[in-house]
Amino acid sequence: MATAPIEPPQRLVSSLSGDPDRRVREWLQALPTLVQQHLDAWELTLERVQVPGGRSSLLALVRQGDGTPAALKLPAPGRSSAQEAAALDTWDGWGAARLLRYDDTSGALLLERLQSAVSLRSLPEAKALLEAAGTVRRLWVAPTPGHPFETVAGRTEEATQLLRTAGALTRAAGPLVEEALELRRDLPAGSEEEFLLHGAFRQGKVLGGERAPWLAVGPAPVVGERAYDLAALVLDRFEDVMAGSGAGAAARRRVGRLADSLEVDRDRLRDWTLYRAVDTGVREVAGGDRQRGELLLEFAAWL
Repeated sequence: MATAPIEPPQRLVSSLSGDPDRRVREWLQALPTLVQQHLDAWELTLERVQVPGGRSSLLALVRQGDGTPAALKLPAPGRSSAQEAAALDTWDGWGAARLLRYDDTSGALLLERLQSAVSLRSLPEAKALLEAAGTVRRLWVAPTPGHPFETVAGRTEEATQLLRTAGALTRAAGPLVEEALELRRDLPAGSEEEFLLHGAFRQGKVLGGERAPWLAVGPAPVVGERAYDLAALVLDRFEDVMAGSGAGAAARRRVGRLADSLEVDRDRLRDWTLYRAVDTGVREVAGGDRQRGELLLEFAAWL
């Protein structure tokens, strides 16, 4: 039982307090009560709320009745935790944090506790990429029959109009946006691969563990080809690539090395990386971070 007041992290409050969805604002106000309800229902003892935490969910470090450490995650309304739970259940601890309990009413997840302060981002780039590749390889499994996950084709189709609209805010990116839209039309039909993908894989999503050195967290699962998942890893810490000499060649080498190490087609990885760089870049510009957005677009142009 928690005795001290439960305070949502300031990052979460700042991110959600202006959300136009009334449900989200009401959830934020009720969050201390919701946390306490799950502590009581699942017989958990609160150690502390993770700070700074995320922008769309609260993570609390807890202990179960037998003293085993765990992590309680409460996502904001509209952030589907059902698919995250389904993916974690499919992996069952293989390459990812183990799901201990799930409440389909509130979306709360009780997870195996990992070392939240230790991610692959703490390693030198070459070592981090090597460990990341080994981790993501474990996650690429066949989805179960009747799975609930959306497809890469469906997810990227939903983003098409936003990409076109946001791209209009950066007129200089027009040719890149058109290329990205063309790739999105062609790429899904060009592969018959159907793997369960993490969907949001990057070094910061891989944390140190006890039963395995590195385990993934926070999936946004999707079914499709591996190159789509790997493209996010190509883009990870892209600023480090851009800061060095011969950045364009270094970006292309990163594509080649990751593709070869995981037996993924180089050309398809290049194309998905370009698409995801442009998609993310124009969203960053539209969201107000013009500097980061334009750097992503420059990275895409080098590919």
